[in-house]
Amino acid sequence: MNPKQLIGEEATKYVKEGMIVGLGTGSTAYFAIMKIGEMVKNGLHIKGVPTSKSTEELAISLNIPLLPIEDVVKIDVTIDGADEFDARKNLVKGGGAALLREKIIASVTEFYVIIADAAKGSDYLGDFAVPVEVTPFGKEITIFQLKALGCVPKLRYKDDELLVTDNQNYIVDCKFYKIENPAELSVKMNAIPGVVENGLFANMANVIISEDGKGSTLKIG
Repeated sequence: MNPKQLIGEEATKYVKEGMIVGLGTGSTAYFAIMKIGEMVKNGLHIKGVPTSKSTEELAISLNIPLLPIEDVVKIDVTIDGADEFDARKNLVKGGGAALLREKIIASVTEFYVIIADAAKGSDYLGDFAVPVEVTPFGKEITIFQLKALGCVPKLRYKDDELLVTDNQNYIVDCKFYKIENPAELSVKMNAIPGVVENGLFANMANVIISEDGKGSTLKIG
């Protein structure tokens, strides 16, 4: 079993009968969702809340019942991936451009489970550029102000065109190199007009499930 499948399936142990479950986005979350689909097929009753259109399509294909976002008040557990994590359980997310929906869902989650292979662990965040979702209008001004915070910003492209998120915004990847205070930086970034949300998830994860490279899982938190 590959490491992503190993930790993805391990995370589903937190999913219990009758729960509302946040369904993450990305290559590791994929395995968790596949396992949840199998659990539903075998009689588990849950309702899922997807963090992206691609996750919604996957959940529907697996017959996982979904709860409309307008009906969501509280989510019992969310399982999602991360692009980088530190020993204090701070995260960088948004490599899949779903960071806004991911953070909205995380904000009402009682128990937030992050799944990420060991290569994504760091002493300090900064190896992975912080994705920032910005409005198309005035993006140049927004990028200028992001740069003033000390990063090297770069608009994200896909297939030679500007990537457009599920929310019809753009992504700016901000390379900081070493982030000593993710919570403080997150507040500063979100204070910039034009920034919709950023990919720093500080003090949000309850547990991070990773692996030791030898076929066993590791838990932080």
